[in-house]
Amino acid sequence: MKALVVEALAPDFAGCAVRDVPTPAPGPGEALVRIRAASVNFPDLLMTRGEYQLKPPLPFTPGLDFAGEVAGLGEGVEGLAIGAAVVGGARTGAFAEFIVVPAKALKPKPARLSFGEAASYGAAYLTARVALARRANLQVGEWLLVHGAAGGVGLAAVDLAKAMGARVIAASASDDKLAEVSRLYAPDATVNVTGGFRDQVKAITGGRGVDVVYDPVGGDVFDESLRCLAFDGRLLVIGFTSGRIPTVSANMPLIKGISVMGVRAGEYGRQFPERGAEDQAAVWAMADAGTIRPHVHAQVPLERWREAFDLLAERRVVGKAVIAP
Repeated sequence: MKALVVEALAPDFAGCAVRDVPTPAPGPGEALVRIRAASVNFPDLLMTRGEYQLKPPLPFTPGLDFAGEVAGLGEGVEGLAIGAAVVGGARTGAFAEFIVVPAKALKPKPARLSFGEAASYGAAYLTARVALARRANLQVGEWLLVHGAAGGVGLAAVDLAKAMGARVIAASASDDKLAEVSRLYAPDATVNVTGGFRDQVKAITGGRGVDVVYDPVGGDVFDESLRCLAFDGRLLVIGFTSGRIPTVSANMPLIKGISVMGVRAGEYGRQFPERGAEDQAAVWAMADAGTIRPHVHAQVPLERWREAFDLLAERRVVGKAVIAP
């Protein structure tokens, strides 16, 4: 089979190449999936440089979220049929024509979603669910400021928060992206963060500030977001796409009564398996019902993987870029 292989950790994806590698065989309790689509996430990009907390041994194939069809079953697998359309996630391996995963990790693909949409759904919407429902306990009518609102995890937060009944401010540094976010998900307001955004947020919320900030950006955005929070507000740390990991002085949470909360959806599910199962079930039920739906910005074949990576790295994507092996 063909797979995207990271052969060396290097900048600008210089250590990556599409190679012919052996097709894996499923063992006991495992399934072989013919991948029809796999979405690109920031951890995939970071892993090609060795800058993510997970550091697989070389060589490895990146790729977290995928959708496809069952192509083989290992001994003891029940409840799956060859040809069934499924979705799944893995820590690596999805940017390939086939992948082997534990059969219990697969779910039926929602009929409402294409393979590309289904591959774009899992990690982004699970992160949004854990952040908004579990960590921040977002309530109906509360104000939520979503940074990086055009990106995969940001757009998922906008979509999910609207479904939860929150009032959403979508933030980005691009007016064109904000226009597309508005067209897709109708947030209550939008803010261009170029040159600062605190005054705009305060004006939108009647001077009070927002109840929750969803921040996958970090850096200067985090610093200013602290000053956008209302009393008893919550700031969700999703990631640091800006490249700078910020810090907070303890007097700020003390004076404003605010909380800064880290979000690692996968680790949350590992630490609290019952809650993790509930969160998984909740997001997929909403997908089945059509309550929330991911947006695929572009879908490219495996041979053009670099286009998908560059879309994300250069912040040119609204929603998700998808590789279709």
